[in-house]
Amino acid sequence: MSVRIAKSAGFCFGVSRAVEIVEQAAQAGKRVCTLGPIIHNSHVVRHFEEMGVHVIDRPEQAQPGDTVIIRSHGVTKVVYEELERRGVETIDATCPFVKRIHTIVSRAEAEGRLPVIIGTPTHPEVVGIAGWCRDCRVFESKEALENWAQSQENLKNLAICMVSQTTSTEFLWKSCVDFAKKQFTNLKIFDTICRATEYRQSEAAELSQSCQAMVVVGDPKSSNTGRLAMICREHCSQVFLVDHAGELKPEDFRGVTDVGITAGASTPAWIIKEVNKTMSEITNVEAVQEESFAELLEQSIKTLNTGDKVTGIVTGIGNTEVQVDLGTKHAGYIPYDEVSTDPSVKPEDVLKVGDEIEVFVVRVNDQEGTVQLSKKKLDGLKVWDEMASWVEEKTTVEGTITEENKGGLVANVKGIRVFIPASQSGIAKGGDMSSMVGKTVQMKITEVNRARRRVIGSIRAVTSEARKAAQEKIWAEIENGKKYHGVVKSLTSYGAFVDIGGVDGMVHVSELSWNRIKTPADVVKVGDEIDVYVISFDPEKHKISLGYKTAEMNPWNQFMAKYSVGDVVDAKVVKLMTFGAFAEILPGVDGLIHISQIADRRIGKPEDVLSEGQDVKVKITDVDAENKRISLSIRALLEQPAEDAE
Repeated sequence: MSVRIAKSAGFCFGVSRAVEIVEQAAQAGKRVCTLGPIIHNSHVVRHFEEMGVHVIDRPEQAQPGDTVIIRSHGVTKVVYEELERRGVETIDATCPFVKRIHTIVSRAEAEGRLPVIIGTPTHPEVVGIAGWCRDCRVFESKEALENWAQSQENLKNLAICMVSQTTSTEFLWKSCVDFAKKQFTNLKIFDTICRATEYRQSEAAELSQSCQAMVVVGDPKSSNTGRLAMICREHCSQVFLVDHAGELKPEDFRGVTDVGITAGASTPAWIIKEVNKTMSEITNVEAVQEESFAELLEQSIKTLNTGDKVTGIVTGIGNTEVQVDLGTKHAGYIPYDEVSTDPSVKPEDVLKVGDEIEVFVVRVNDQEGTVQLSKKKLDGLKVWDEMASWVEEKTTVEGTITEENKGGLVANVKGIRVFIPASQSGIAKGGDMSSMVGKTVQMKITEVNRARRRVIGSIRAVTSEARKAAQEKIWAEIENGKKYHGVVKSLTSYGAFVDIGGVDGMVHVSELSWNRIKTPADVVKVGDEIDVYVISFDPEKHKISLGYKTAEMNPWNQFMAKYSVGDVVDAKVVKLMTFGAFAEILPGVDGLIHISQIADRRIGKPEDVLSEGQDVKVKITDVDAENKRISLSIRALLEQPAEDAE
């Protein structure tokens, strides 16, 4: 038989922080009071009563000299003022997430906005939030929000600031937000839900689906605990809600092979451990060691310092920050700009509620109970360790070119600035390096100086490796007639050099075109992508002769495929001779118009009628395919109407 405890069972960090504050205040020897039960758990309240901690319901019950602790739900501004007026020392154990909502609604009212709170109007947290502004509206359902909106005049111009009770459901919040976005044009939205409760319930549902029996530990009066039990019953037929280990009955677990344990946010660790110990005894599973309240509390109180590396659980992803439970009295959060080195990355793309992550402690605020964290900084520290190994192992890495400077290029590799000298950029001397900015490239890290935070990279090292491999492949597979798709790298007076994938071959000027050309530039230019074929090659001398012109490109073949004797075509006079004129039918294909075929009358010389460059319409009268000669006639077309008349 196995017994599994939900990771999120027991105190959330807000409750843990409040309990720890009471524990420390009680040990200081002063008269300590909590404004209402510090948490909804009779065992914890009784434990503190034994330590001399009193529970008061109203500020008026506090006596001068008392230390009054405000519980995690928070209170109204008026309560703070009354406690100050009575001259008592006040310790604020308000959950930092709740405290943030107090600030939001207070600032919203100062900006002329009406705070709208989505939550239960009678809940202590909501009562406290509402007490930080003179006027607000509280809605516990989308329907209530809709009814209020319908009663408002000039709805579109109403300035609204919307927040949520931290323990509200995601479904309720989203439905209200979707409605508000359609109704209010002057709207500010702050997603203030604490995802710890949602995660706890989700984990309970998942655990109950794979266990034959579930034990839910917590005060039966706690709505949080009751909700957990209800969720478990949706997936598991045997669910037992117990306040403590003494309520467990061995006969309830006969024949059960898998038991899951979860607990509400106000259930102390020592009760969960007692339940686990008892279940272990019932099921013959190895028991855990019994520990005292103080010992268990000490386990949850960790000292955090700037620069620490800590592990936590993502409990929520808000509009501006990611909430992280570190298992301490502090509320951890990661500002959005500290999640990733890539500004285009959204937090929800790389993190989700329930993820266990390692983070870097940026700033600790013990007074407010918060700790600012950074995933980006820790990732950066890890990258420095990786880079040293990349140099040794000659690893190829990916980076994005962010800028061009006088000496070369700068790339971003996992958040680290890498300098690539111009000679290692892969760009020819004098080439346009600015065209590389914004591109993702492969490179090797050649030098790392962590003390000076200097990293040198080389794109050329990668391209050289790739080129060498490509060359070996080409020479291993090359054969006459094989076709390649290449890029024109350079031009000379006698031909063009073409890169066919790591190896350069030469296309002689005579192999570039069927027509007579003056220079290779008449046909191709540097950078052109062309299809070529191997004419001959010499592996020893590493020389390859390539051909570009093909039979399909032969103008004579094109002429023969397109025209026949008797066809009338458009031509251009290209040369005048004493015996006639040559006219171009296609580039590279000329036909002769004999002097006797130029006009329907006798002429002395061709230039009496024609001039070079003149466009004429001619009839093909004869084709000598063997000698590639074409006879043309203008006269035949001039006589045509008379023939037609006959």
